[in-house]
Amino acid sequence: MSEILKVEGLSAGYGPLRVLHDLDLVINAGERVGIVGLNGHGKTTLFYAIAGLTGWQRGSIELAGKQIGRTRSQGPGRYTHQIVRQGLAIMPQGDEIFNGLTVEEHLDSGAFTPEAWRTRKERKERVLDIFQPLRKLMKTPVGRLSGGERRMVSIGRGLMTDARLYLADEPSLGLAPKIGSAVMDALLQIDLKGSAMFIAEQNVALLEGRVDRIIGMHAGKLKGEASAASRLGER
Repeated sequence: MSEILKVEGLSAGYGPLRVLHDLDLVINAGERVGIVGLNGHGKTTLFYAIAGLTGWQRGSIELAGKQIGRTRSQGPGRYTHQIVRQGLAIMPQGDEIFNGLTVEEHLDSGAFTPEAWRTRKERKERVLDIFQPLRKLMKTPVGRLSGGERRMVSIGRGLMTDARLYLADEPSLGLAPKIGSAVMDALLQIDLKGSAMFIAEQNVALLEGRVDRIIGMHAGKLKGEASAASRLGER
């Protein structure tokens, strides 16, 4: 089984703040891996480090066998476009979308690579098969959408390219339980083929029995695989 993500000795943070502490992690092709823990304990920072968006970091991060970690002290985002081209797709926490753009314009913006742009029509169809409520909203500015619809747009944008690794940061955050569950259902229906998916969540019930592994995170450290990881912050 080939390794899609390999992290060794990763520490990262912002300014003088160290958030991640010497993390080691491997995710293989075809895997869906959940990471759970309370807010402020490092889940999003781990995703940012993989994408080159932290204030500083050190350690090794390999994406499909290629080094993307780059020990650095400044310049967040400087290499992110290169990392995306190597096969990373990010579905950020919350509604980090552009209110003035339509649903269709958002999906098109996710077709970042030349190959994805050439085949964007077919890719949009695949996204709309997963998130069917968006079919009637393609010309609608996303600022007019409900929270659940906006989350579908955000995730759909991340699916517009052939990524090796999909990072989904708290897809159910702020949504009503029924809507959050529906969004997660759609996300887990995606055919990974030779790719992998890494999902950050606070609600472990949305992941249990539906992903291959669940990893706990507490105070910037990984705490092993257990469904009880959601309670790590209570210890």
